[in-house]
Amino acid sequence: MSVIYLLICISIVLAVTFLYIFIRAVKSGQFDDDYTPSVRMLFEDELKKSEPKIKIETEKQD
Repeated sequence: MSVIYLLICISIVLAVTFLYIFIRAVKSGQFDDDYTPSVRMLFEDELKKSEPKIKIETEKQD
């Protein structure tokens, strides 16, 4: 039974550590990028080379 208490304490300490690291990363501005996704969505089509649209008409032979 004491092993369960030990594992619970270790998991709580580990969870608090990860929470602290995440909060520190958010406060430092690591996840602040609101502009790039919207611009990437708008200009994604211009990166591809578009082929000229040539309409070739063929005559039907009866």
